[in-house]
Amino acid sequence: MTHPRGAAGGGRRGDRPGRRIARSGAPRGPYGRDPHPPAAPFGATRRFLRALPPLIIVGGVLFDLSTPPSYTAAPLFSAAPLVAAPFFSRLTTLLTGLAAILASVGLHAYNGTLSDVPSLTETLTVVTVSALALVINLVVRRSGERLASARVIAEAAQRAVLPMPAERIAGLQCAARYEAAQADAFIGGDLFAVQDTPHGVRLVVGDVRGKGMDAVEAVAVVIGAFREAAEQEATLEGVAQRLERALTREGTRREGLDAFEGFTTAVLAEIPREGERVRLVNRGHPPPLLLYGDGRLEAIEPAEAALPLGMGELSVWPDRADERSYPPGATLLFYTDGLSEARDPSGVFYDPADRLAGAVFPGPEELLDALVDDVRRHTGGGSTDDMALLAVSRPAAGAPERRRTMPVVPPGPAG
Repeated sequence: MTHPRGAAGGGRRGDRPGRRIARSGAPRGPYGRDPHPPAAPFGATRRFLRALPPLIIVGGVLFDLSTPPSYTAAPLFSAAPLVAAPFFSRLTTLLTGLAAILASVGLHAYNGTLSDVPSLTETLTVVTVSALALVINLVVRRSGERLASARVIAEAAQRAVLPMPAERIAGLQCAARYEAAQADAFIGGDLFAVQDTPHGVRLVVGDVRGKGMDAVEAVAVVIGAFREAAEQEATLEGVAQRLERALTREGTRREGLDAFEGFTTAVLAEIPREGERVRLVNRGHPPPLLLYGDGRLEAIEPAEAALPLGMGELSVWPDRADERSYPPGATLLFYTDGLSEARDPSGVFYDPADRLAGAVFPGPEELLDALVDDVRRHTGGGSTDDMALLAVSRPAAGAPERRRTMPVVPPGPAG
């Protein structure tokens, strides 16, 4: 991402996202995840753990040889296979245990104490702990296999409930990200969908109240209703009403608080094939941002405030779509409040309009890459809420199919 001199927006210059376009040509997994993450994120730590069992055994041998016979290295020999058990294969754990047993027996034979009762007790202790290490290794490996299976199932559920939009839809460039606040989580209460329909490209981005499986069920209801309504309804307002009715039906089968307070904030958009316009219906959702090709930025606030979906019984106001200019070279950025409510360690909220003002990107992928990286820097790597992002660009006339690494605006001086 680059910033021209005199770019609009507040904040300290050093706080803005990086000045160069982040490389994003590498293949990515669903929702921007690296499909082949590094196996060892902490290389030095992993190398130390690999060397630790043999170092413990060698240290035990040296300790036993350099001390009087009344001192024993049995605790060190017992520790070596226990250290190997959770980190290494079954064979490595077995070999570590055998090495510890042989070291214990060899030292007692060297000292001439092999048949003494204390020596036999120490050797038996090392044998017992080595066998226990093999059991621990088996349990850890089976737990890892179950976790890997659960991750595969979760990823399959993610693809089924929130399918990744195509990179190009009816001449528009699209990119999406889902960043879960919970480690290893794949899906929560945030949602997005993009669909090419007879009425143009229609999309929805939303945030379901609540967490857990109830939120995931509501996401499935909204996405399913949107897929059908986007094809059938002649107007965007009609699509919003279909989603309203679907959530109302969903609420009747819920119990407890969700039966009365379940709702979904959402923004719906329609991009007709003809003309350079976009229509929007905002139901209590953060306003999307329109990033122009020259670095200008506009937050598209609704002309009239409206309640979230699922709260129609509290209001009889009809939906009214706002229509705005959407010229070639511009990008629409939709997001959930996980972005705008992300806080730094001092409690300052992340302001996407301020952080992106004056920035120019080659395409939607690069925009989301830089945005996700900047949020992580802002929060120090942690987040308390899920974050869904959807960027849709209208390519300028004569623009190449993809421009993943070519800067649009030369980067300014650092500082």
